[in-house]
Amino acid sequence: MTEPASRPRLRLFVGADLGPDAAVLLPREQAHYLGAVMRAEPGEAVLLFNGRDGEWRAIIRAIAKNGATLVAETRTRPQAPEPDLWLLAAPIKRERIDLVAEKAAELGVSALWPVFTRRTAMSRVNTDRLAAHMVEAAEQCERLSVPVLREPMPLERALGDWDARRRLLFLDETGGGMPIAAALSALADEAQGSVPPLAVLVGPEGGFAPEEQRMLAALPFVRPVSMGPRILRAETAAIAALAVAQALLGDGRERPRGACAKE
Repeated sequence: MTEPASRPRLRLFVGADLGPDAAVLLPREQAHYLGAVMRAEPGEAVLLFNGRDGEWRAIIRAIAKNGATLVAETRTRPQAPEPDLWLLAAPIKRERIDLVAEKAAELGVSALWPVFTRRTAMSRVNTDRLAAHMVEAAEQCERLSVPVLREPMPLERALGDWDARRRLLFLDETGGGMPIAAALSALADEAQGSVPPLAVLVGPEGGFAPEEQRMLAALPFVRPVSMGPRILRAETAAIAALAVAQALLGDGRERPRGACAKE
């Protein structure tokens, strides 16, 4: 879809507060992206967002090697509420977990939580890299926020302090659960049409261990769901489940465009 001529071509996530005439200082990495990669110059407009104050049109005042200065002018979109949807995912190989983080941000998750299961092959998670992928995806897809990246931990520990008001949809590869679309519709009916706090749990490449399946089945806030008759790769299952959730429950945010646009 063609971008309107009046809309700035660049969009950045920042940590600073945004408001009329607010000065925003960008660190070296973002200044390098503006100046060296995108060839932006002083006077050019850039869209900024911080997950709190909406989206603002700002003007580049100065670009240097060590940083850049922008000044916010007008708000282009107010901050909008978003569904409270988490994704719990067992870490998988680098390129695949990177894809999951990127698509999770595009599909509107509010938090990504890497959890280690009995059969998880990866022993560590590069959280800085995952966070960077989510920021880039949010910038490109017109989100007004960036998902929270929660501290990686074992699945049992993550579930130990779980708030039972948040329902957890466990993607059961054995096919024992109800279809995910039916489960989501039932949850929406229980909440009288509103989007309840939800989480989706995706296992590792080898699936969940039998003792993990029994543990999950015993928890009152867990609902096993099926993704259909085919065996899906972990990253495919995560993306498909989030897409179904977005389609049935809505993502709750204003969309100025119909799709993401990669640089």
